[in-house]
Amino acid sequence: MRNLKHILQNVSIESVIGSLDRSISSLHYDSRTVESGTVFVAIKGGVFDGHSFISKAIDQGAVVVVCETIPEILDTKITYIKVNNTARALALIASNYYQNPSKNLKLIGITGTNGKTTVATLLYELFKLAGYKVGLISTVKIMVDRQEFPSTHTTPDSLVINSFLSQMNTQGVEFCFMEVSSHGIHQYRTEGLQFDGGVFTNLTHDHLDYHTSFAEYRDVKKSFFDQLPVSAFTLINADDKNGSVMVQNTKAKQSTYALKSYADFRVQILENQFSGLLLKINDQEVMTRLIGSFNAYNLVAIYGVAELLGMEKSQILQYLSLVTNVSGRFQYFTTPLNVNVIIDYAHTPDALKNVLETINAIRTKSQKLITVVGCGGDRDKAKRPKMGHIASALSSKVFFTSDNPRSEKPEQIIREMEVGVQPQNLDKISSIIDREEAITAACRLASSYDIILIAGKGHETYQEVQGVRHMFNDSEVTQTILTGLEQ
Repeated sequence: MRNLKHILQNVSIESVIGSLDRSISSLHYDSRTVESGTVFVAIKGGVFDGHSFISKAIDQGAVVVVCETIPEILDTKITYIKVNNTARALALIASNYYQNPSKNLKLIGITGTNGKTTVATLLYELFKLAGYKVGLISTVKIMVDRQEFPSTHTTPDSLVINSFLSQMNTQGVEFCFMEVSSHGIHQYRTEGLQFDGGVFTNLTHDHLDYHTSFAEYRDVKKSFFDQLPVSAFTLINADDKNGSVMVQNTKAKQSTYALKSYADFRVQILENQFSGLLLKINDQEVMTRLIGSFNAYNLVAIYGVAELLGMEKSQILQYLSLVTNVSGRFQYFTTPLNVNVIIDYAHTPDALKNVLETINAIRTKSQKLITVVGCGGDRDKAKRPKMGHIASALSSKVFFTSDNPRSEKPEQIIREMEVGVQPQNLDKISSIIDREEAITAACRLASSYDIILIAGKGHETYQEVQGVRHMFNDSEVTQTILTGLEQ
């Protein structure tokens, strides 16, 4: 490292990679974890600017600083490298540091508003059933073959991604299925990765607290497909009007899937019951354990990816019949007194509408549909009245409640949901701030064969209030309440 110039001004990121040799012990963008002999990358975040911590990182042992602005006071023992975008630099350096692990397996990225977790997770399960060593990077968990790690973000930061991909290389993993969020794309977390395929599920209202407009949200998703190499494939939901936009400028081979229109991979719903879906995929019937038209889309996407990756059609259908619901995604159980409970992560207007319409298509007129739902604090406020309208219009009874209020007042969030309720549905709604109390009220109201939908949190095991996370698991809380009521 000592043969580097003291300051490298406005160099390309690619030359940064070439300048850093393996004598660097590690690289960090978080000044709290700096070790002696490291590279510190100063990243401008939404709350903190890493440039403010450069001196602290040097005090803790950093020998190279990658930054967008050179500090006014320089340490003569330190090499400073100035680049235009440190987030992108970190991603490329991380990939190089871990010896470009994405090139040693087939990495498939799944993006869209809804369905990412289900598609990625069930692809992992399907390929495991087929006998492959497989990796998964998802909202719920990270899997290195059979070893599980907790997940904190839909798309982790670039250091974490490359670290896990490197572990997958060591374990001989052949395929990795990865959720790709709009935040992850926009913040360059996936930069420097070599994707062999990209899947687009759908695009609906979400994350408009982060993106300035729906058009920007769409274009960020599109940029993922723009960057795919000619050797990769794309698989696009042809029923979504944004699907064709995603692949306008892609160099990758294009394929489509659909329920309502012509596509390379076509699915038809023959039966839709709480016991599962009977589907016809490209003229072949398969009985699955999943429920609802939204899962028909997910399953045909999974089928398409598996076929594009070379798996035999008969084998794909066999394993599709065996996969089960992902944790917190239409997670279904029935109590001894035949109360039906569904736990679902639905936290966008479209996802909530899909789940409620699925239940309504199956339930009888005598079965009440009781919904418990809230909206997250410090997030897109525009969807709150929409969620309130959908829940009240499509349910027999609705309890508005807290769902990670974060720094906001939960009563204010609920008031904003109530704005969307139409006059004819006002008598259906009740507002109970405490989530456990709201679930208890729903359980007390339910009779045998009624259906309770607990929406919004899904797999999450906490409630975040004023910066503190409190343990809270919708499934466990609901089962405990119902057990007590039925004894």
